Amino acid sequence: MRLLIALILPWLTFFTIGRPMAGIICLILQVTLIGWLPAAIWAVYALSQYNTDKKIERAYRER
Repeated sequence: MRLLIALILPWLTFFTIGRPMAGIICLILQVTLIGWLPAAIWAVYALSQYNTDKKIERAYRER
């Protein structure tokens, strides 16, 4: 679901993963049509990093 949000509304993705300042910057970037593609790529990348961080945290807790 977050991946779909990252592609359609990239700025909202940052708010869902707890990075509001990046969300505001992404919103400014997304306002321009040229900036939409970089904003979507950035949001997908940030989402994948967030998921990786959560997996690492889970692995450390299981030890």
